[in-house]
Amino acid sequence: MNLTLSGPSHPPHSGGAPKRLVILLHGLGADGSDLIGLAPYWAPLLPDAEFLSPDAPFPCDTAPFGYQWLSTRDPSPEARLAGARAAAAILNDFIDESLEARGLTDSELALVGFSQGTMMSLFVGPRRERQLAGIVGFSGRLIVPQLLGEEIRSRPPILLVHGTDDPMVPYSSMAEADSALAATGISVETLACPGIGHSIDGHGLHAGGAFLRRVLS
Repeated sequence: MNLTLSGPSHPPHSGGAPKRLVILLHGLGADGSDLIGLAPYWAPLLPDAEFLSPDAPFPCDTAPFGYQWLSTRDPSPEARLAGARAAAAILNDFIDESLEARGLTDSELALVGFSQGTMMSLFVGPRRERQLAGIVGFSGRLIVPQLLGEEIRSRPPILLVHGTDDPMVPYSSMAEADSALAATGISVETLACPGIGHSIDGHGLHAGGAFLRRVLS
């Protein structure tokens, strides 16, 4: 399937050409406009960065609106892996095209995901041949962690942020991802947000911005 991703963007705060790129990947049933709202908070910290927030490639099949990276109708590991691989091919094309169009490299790119967008960020990032600057994952999980050791190609630094009261993706998913990622030699930082559900709070927003500023400096 030949699909091209598109969605809202936010230009560099400096007003110049982008020297860094941040790609924001939304969650199930949302669209690119859901996460582009993070850009104004982080842009002053990353004045030369452009933010892209593409819609996921497939219409959501469990709601009458929004998009999805992969279906949740079949919760089996096999179905989840197949869905992730299909979406990863499309996302990798988007990443490659976005970098080439701006004359940038993987080392000048960070991925930021929320929920299913985090699942895609953690699936795609370590499997890219050239190492990304970093990945920030909010309220997500690592898909088929047992495969990562044999499929890993690079080791971008990662920040995982999760609310302790998340009713959608269990808080324990952060520790599970941390353990599996660290076992492959990836540097992982984690932030627990007490009392927070399936969302991003001020502490997570601040931590994400500080992490991005550090890895994209």
